[in-house]
Amino acid sequence: MKKVTPLFLTVIVLITSACARHKLAETELSKDGQLSITLNLKHIKTPLTLTGRKGPLFFEASDSTTWINQLPEEQQNSDSSYLATWKLEDRIISLSVVSSEKGYQFSLTAIPDVDIQKWGFGLSACENEFFTGLFERTIDGNQTESWKQGIETAMNLRGESVDMLIKPTLSLYSPFYLSSNNYGLLVNGTWPGHYDFCKADPGLVQIEFEGPSFSALLYTAPDPATIVKNHSLNVGPTLIPPKWAFMPWRWRDNHNHLAQYYDGTPVKSPYNSHLVEDILMMQAYDIPCGVYWVDRPWAKGDHGYADFEWDPDRFPKAGEMISWLHQQDIKFLLWIAPWVTGNMKNEANRMGYSIPMKGAHGGIDSTTVALLDFTNEATRSWWQTNGIEKMLKQGVDGFKLDRSEETVPETRDVLFADGRTAREVRNNYPLLYAKTVFESCARIHGEDFVMLTRAGYTGSARYTSFWGGDIGSPQEGLRAAIVALLRSSIIGFPIWGSDIGGYWQGDLDREVFARWLAFGCFNPLMEVGPTEDLAPWSMDSEPHYDEEIIAIWRLYAKIHASMVDYSYNNALSAKETGMPVARPLFLTYPDQPESWENWQTFMYGDDILVSAIWEKNTSKHRFYLPKGDRWVNAWNPQEVFEGGQWVEMETPLYKIPILVRENGNVNLGDLEQLYQESLQLAKNKPDLSKLEAEAFGE
Repeated sequence: MKKVTPLFLTVIVLITSACARHKLAETELSKDGQLSITLNLKHIKTPLTLTGRKGPLFFEASDSTTWINQLPEEQQNSDSSYLATWKLEDRIISLSVVSSEKGYQFSLTAIPDVDIQKWGFGLSACENEFFTGLFERTIDGNQTESWKQGIETAMNLRGESVDMLIKPTLSLYSPFYLSSNNYGLLVNGTWPGHYDFCKADPGLVQIEFEGPSFSALLYTAPDPATIVKNHSLNVGPTLIPPKWAFMPWRWRDNHNHLAQYYDGTPVKSPYNSHLVEDILMMQAYDIPCGVYWVDRPWAKGDHGYADFEWDPDRFPKAGEMISWLHQQDIKFLLWIAPWVTGNMKNEANRMGYSIPMKGAHGGIDSTTVALLDFTNEATRSWWQTNGIEKMLKQGVDGFKLDRSEETVPETRDVLFADGRTAREVRNNYPLLYAKTVFESCARIHGEDFVMLTRAGYTGSARYTSFWGGDIGSPQEGLRAAIVALLRSSIIGFPIWGSDIGGYWQGDLDREVFARWLAFGCFNPLMEVGPTEDLAPWSMDSEPHYDEEIIAIWRLYAKIHASMVDYSYNNALSAKETGMPVARPLFLTYPDQPESWENWQTFMYGDDILVSAIWEKNTSKHRFYLPKGDRWVNAWNPQEVFEGGQWVEMETPLYKIPILVRENGNVNLGDLEQLYQESLQLAKNKPDLSKLEAEAFGE
């Protein structure tokens, strides 16, 4: 039944609201002694109130918690600023909200503050209010929780709690969330924090952050896209890699140099056999590849990463190999970590360039490696000269930056060179790592380089692009990757790609891999690997030579390559306007409830709509087409849909729904013909001995 509001009450509410606009805040003490502070912010649909069962805000000091739950002794209140002051026995507490160009500056301070460990407050939440952002993983906790079977959580964080402390290995974090109530909140600084989105209390968002003071920026706007754009520009500008980075990529986790190729053909080429096999086979199938990267182990000694010296058994003639790739118009990237080993480990420890490591991961600990202190200028300069720039001068076109969130301490008893505790530096460490590598790349290669980083925090996108960590290979892993792409876009990391097929070894599913190839095509960065260190022409399970998967790989690699200009131009727009390349529907169509519900359907740039499929055995797929536009079926351009309806499409293994906005600036060509052509090519198994002879001579 529709609730009817009496006319006189409506008039009173309107008069009250009109009067309230003259003041930024309203403070009220209820009959039961509960303090609330309501903020009358521009564009907010429902006023935002600081509130809570024990009080609207608290601080922790000397192992005790103090709640502020009485009217302030002093208030300064105008239409653009609010300052409240509470005078306690041992200190003065201040709350400040000030309108600025970027939004509302929100701060909590104390005098004195030397012993304060944490601040917290509660914000009112409306029924069915939608929250998203904060990190790329689906839910908090062990990353495998993001792809457990039966998971239902997706883009919406309502009912979830999140620690703002970077965890491995889906490790893009930013203390920024977006609300469907037309606001976003960015917490400044790098101290750890915690969010509870209506989990403990259905009407309350509860936020806690460590540190002697608290500072945040409240963005408000008439629509969510403006908030996301303002946030991206505020923490950016986003670094846009060169156009070649938007070609398809290929990599494996381990590159062995074998005596035979997959089919028994003797290896005669002078370079790593896995790399050569990939390049020759992709060329034979006409699978576009613009970037190839080599993961660890690639160097000599401990962990295959000692002293930035190539392992000649694994990579003979490495410099010539890189030159050969460049002759094929393929760029080359190399894996690195924020620690050193071998002789460099001993030197880093002796020179005071390292910091203590807390815990171990994958055999990485202080007995074999030295974790670098990037807050120390001398450390940065030494590592840049003796490591990063050494490889760049050999022709390396960029780096995959791994492992910056695993072994970094997070306690207050470890000090970095700049005087901050590890507790405050932990979230900042991936940015310092990326900035250090960025400086070397820019010094040697100008703007013609790429960095791909696993972990990031606020501002990291100024220095690097990103990939979605070690996502599992089951269908729920693909589901997590879809969420990760769109979450990353929201929080300020628009240049992103996932490990197509997932990272974890031993459970690669060909059907999931096929669907992942289709989804990965519409990531800004399309990188295929590690595929269990194998390839679709040499899988461990039936069919060992997988014609269908080879054809699907070629199909989507060709589509992705055809979109290089489109992707690059939309990436430039992400830098200039803040609008991400991959966009949840609610950024473009916020007034349509279906745009918030249909999370796996998204816009890729201005004119392409994709609905990703993650579940196996899906022969038909239902998705929403937003109203306000007409949509052309890219698989059958004669079929045009009116927006504002749910549609169902036939989706055999090679096909996901791809629609183009009518009159948009996109032409993907005849996709059905492209797939049939790819199938015919895949049926003819290439002769590697002939390919090798053509490439290197008899």
